Order: sequence, then structure tokens, then C-alpha cells
Amino acid sequence: MDGATLLTALENLLPRWLDKLLAQRGLASNTCLAYEQDITNFFSYLGQSAFSERHEATVEEDDILLYLAWQSAQHQSERTKARRLSALRSFFTFAVQQKLLASDPVTFCENPDLPLHLPEVLSREEMAALLASPNLTKNAGRRDACILELLYAAGLRVSELCSLSLADLDLQRGILHIVGKGSKTRFVPIHSLAQKKLLSYLQETRPAFHPKGNWVFVNRFGKPLTRQYVWKTVKTCAAACQITREISPHTFRHSFATHLLEGGADLRSVQILLGHADISATEIYTHVQVDRLLALHHSCHPRNDLDA
Repeated sequence: MDGATLLTALENLLPRWLDKLLAQRGLASNTCLAYEQDITNFFSYLGQSAFSERHEATVEEDDILLYLAWQSAQHQSERTKARRLSALRSFFTFAVQQKLLASDPVTFCENPDLPLHLPEVLSREEMAALLASPNLTKNAGRRDACILELLYAAGLRVSELCSLSLADLDLQRGILHIVGKGSKTRFVPIHSLAQKKLLSYLQETRPAFHPKGNWVFVNRFGKPLTRQYVWKTVKTCAAACQITREISPHTFRHSFATHLLEGGADLRSVQILLGHADISATEIYTHVQVDRLLALHHSCHPRNDLDA
């Protein structure tokens, strides 16, 4: 098989691989779209190289390494290169399984070293100020106050909040049924204060917007709120509280996880509450435990009371 024929065969394999990601791994459609773009980007590179002119061609490790070098020349970040290499790793594993290739060219390619990116987290005082900032004399303000409270109480993604329906609420027990990334579901408890605010909003404020569906949070036309509106609300409230750092609705999620760990929650429980499929995604929050672990070690280790 020459290079041009192999490239066409790989391009034809791409939809089947994406179908597998959607059906078997349950990845979100946006994630699959990003993977598709990453693989298409690699195909574009091969098309611009001398690959199509090869006789008896196969994709080799050198092709991957040269592609990554080309990415660097295009000023792509290490994080982008790592994501694209991850997509290639999965795709070529599938290509080998389908017997299109005899060996996986990505097997011995090392992932780029990524700098540790710690999430932006609000202090408890900053969070308290944000939650108290909406104007409670207006229906929109009471709705926004409930939105902010739920973002922090349940660690919701903004998309999860906007898609929340009345059927997802168990107000008697204080539990939310959340449909997250890749249509994965989880049950998240909320504290009694958030429960009371949500009940008050549903009974006294939401009817004023004349909702045209079962969405929990609606705009003045009775339609579901957009993610852009929630972003704008967070920005407005942050400015009112004189918080100058760049924050977003996701900052509430980071703060939720961080404050739980500071309060003594274990990492596995926080993983479940956040809906992370892999605990490695939750481990980024462990930096907040350092002070608590130092204090615990100092108070509990039997030799701490001895002179050095």
C-alpha cells in the first residue's frame, strides 16, 4: 500500500473510531469533535509532507516525532501537543486493532512535560461576599443568588446548571440529579441553606418569569439561561465585590472541591461529587491539603515533641 492509499484508508477509518469513542467510552460530543480536529490536523501534515509519495508506506514513529516538531514550529503549546498526541495514541491503537497498520507508531513517543496549572480558587471570605452580592429586591437578583449558591453548593459545571430540570431535583432529601460530560449521571447532595434558597426561588421567583418548559433557571422570556449569561453574572458580582482576579463559573467548582478537601473530605468522595471519570483529574486539588497534612503530622507524629 503506497502512502496516498494508506492516507485515504486512515481518513476513512476516522468516522468508525469516533463512533467507538461515542458509543463505548461515552465521551462528550465536544470532546469527540476536538479529537476529530486533532487527527485531521495530523492528516493535513501528512498530506503536506512526502508521505503520499512513499511506496509500501506505513506510519512510523519518526512521522509522529516530525509532526510534533512541526507543531512546535507552528508555535503550538505543550498542552495542545499533549492533547493531539493523546488523540493519535488512541486512533492508532484502533488502526492496529483493525489491521490497517502492523504496529503502533505512538507506542514509544513520550508525552510533553506540562507545567502544573493550579486552578484559581476563592477564599471562603471572597465566596461569602460573592454569594451575598446579587440584588435581592429584584426577581433577577433572587434568581442569580440561587444560581451562585448552587454552583458553589454542588460544584456544578455551568452547562450542568443551565440544563438542570425540575425532574432533576429531590428537594425533600436535598439531592440533585446531574447529567454531566458524556451523558454520565451522578447524584450530588446540597446543604440545607442551598436547599432553602432553591425552594424559595422555585415557589416565589421562578413563576414570575413565566417558564415555558421544565428548566430550573429561566430568563425573562421563560427560556433556559445561557452559559454566557451565567458567565456575565459571575463577572458582574466579582466586580461588585472588588475581586480583581480573573474568575468564571468554573472557579466556583474549583472552590467547592478545594474547600471540601480543606474541611477533611477524602479525594475519592470529591471525585464522585465532581463527576470525574479518572481520579487523576481530581488530584490537581491535592495542593490544598499540604498545610492540613503538615499540621496533622505535627500534632500526631510521636517524635514531634522530642528535641532534635
